[in-house]
Amino acid sequence: MTMPFYASPEQVMKDRADYARKGIARGRSLVAVAYADGIAIVAENPSRSLHKVSEIYDRIAFAGVGRYSEFDALRVSGVRHADSKGYAYSREDVDARSLANAYAQYLNQVFTHEMKPLEVEILVAELGSDNAHDLLYHLLYDGTVMDEQRFTVLGGEAEAIAARLEESWTEASTLAPALVSAVAALAGPERSLAPGDLEVAVLARDGGRRAFRRIQDGELAELAELEPRQAESGLPEPGLP
Repeated sequence: MTMPFYASPEQVMKDRADYARKGIARGRSLVAVAYADGIAIVAENPSRSLHKVSEIYDRIAFAGVGRYSEFDALRVSGVRHADSKGYAYSREDVDARSLANAYAQYLNQVFTHEMKPLEVEILVAELGSDNAHDLLYHLLYDGTVMDEQRFTVLGGEAEAIAARLEESWTEASTLAPALVSAVAALAGPERSLAPGDLEVAVLARDGGRRAFRRIQDGELAELAELEPRQAESGLPEPGLP
């Protein structure tokens, strides 16, 4: 009689966590920074069509790192959740906290009961009436929710990037200093990033009900003090952002 394979619950959870972290670490990182007039989200992403940062609802943004297909499916489900709640009740009833709780429950369910966890970290950001009421919810692959203040970092090099951002971040009154700090933290001391390497969006308090806006190309280069990179010959590197 053969004995069935056995692994302790602790070992199973550890293996799943290690698997998820390794998958997330293969992707590029992302930074969200609160400033006086809104929230800026800066992701290292050379793709022009596979977005890491998107709008969920009026004053709510979504961002993800890790396996693109998985966090994009979460984005779509979040849009449906927000639209359904806004239609059934009112637009004011749609908030980041309830959306983050729904994501946390789903991520925890998959991590606990499925063979393969989702290889993602996600951010749900909500623009408040002022800087003190801005919300940054950072969710891990196992459903853990962290209510971040000032800034948050997602991705495999989160600790190093957060340390660099802690040194340079200030209570910025405008968007430009916030972007300069975020880009410098992402790049580190040994690299430089061009506008084409980045995906940047903001939730701006002066944007009205639809606060989400993308910042691209010339505007990004001017605000973040970046130099455009010369086009390189050869084929682009394969892989997802």
